Amino acid sequence: MNILLLGYGKMGKVIEQIALSRGHQIVGKIDVTNRHELDTFSRDNVDAVIEFSAPEAAYENLKWCMNKGLPTVCGTTGWLHHRPEIEQLCQAHGAAFFYASNYSIGVNLFFRLNKYLAKLIAPYSQYSVHTTEIHHIHKLDAPSGTAITLAEGLIEHLAAKTEWANQADVAENQIPIVSLREGEVPGTHVIRYDSAVDSIEIQHVAHSRQGFALGAVVAAEWLSPRQGVYGMDDLLGED
Repeated sequence: MNILLLGYGKMGKVIEQIALSRGHQIVGKIDVTNRHELDTFSRDNVDAVIEFSAPEAAYENLKWCMNKGLPTVCGTTGWLHHRPEIEQLCQAHGAAFFYASNYSIGVNLFFRLNKYLAKLIAPYSQYSVHTTEIHHIHKLDAPSGTAITLAEGLIEHLAAKTEWANQADVAENQIPIVSLREGEVPGTHVIRYDSAVDSIEIQHVAHSRQGFALGAVVAAEWLSPRQGVYGMDDLLGED
């Protein structure tokens, strides 16, 4: 495939390496220094776009992609208040849009484990739940998109919880998310339940960006011939 990269930071560079190793061509690498080159690309010379930029750039990037009718895989977080508009543009222009808060296969298994554990614990009100996410100091948004997805999975199965908050001290109906930024940590997410007599904890630790990048390239391969709006459950199959 001919792949256009929107965003060429640390993730973009790892995605490039993996795409090349799988036999694809990188036809463009766009960041803040050369965004004026965007209009040299179209459906004629691009099979798929992979967008890993910054929250403030993602919205404009995705509008451009949808208006061009391009199959686009997005891994940027922090822009999701615009998501309904992007999905509408996708449908209107016959594009394809694939969004995931995390492209790691392991993380997506962790999402399912998180929901299953919440369902098991739901009848036992003595357990309180909280979440922690740790990322590198360069990550611009907090909480992480992965942490938000985990919190949404908890809300789905814990009747007493209706929203999340990005702080340790929260109201009874809220799930606390503590966001830490340390060194070059690729990503650690912890779900912990505490009662007076014991604690239960599940954790996912990423050792590198390779798993995220591979998942994004696989998603682009899968998305290229399609139209519509998709996510990791479509790629991996429903539970």
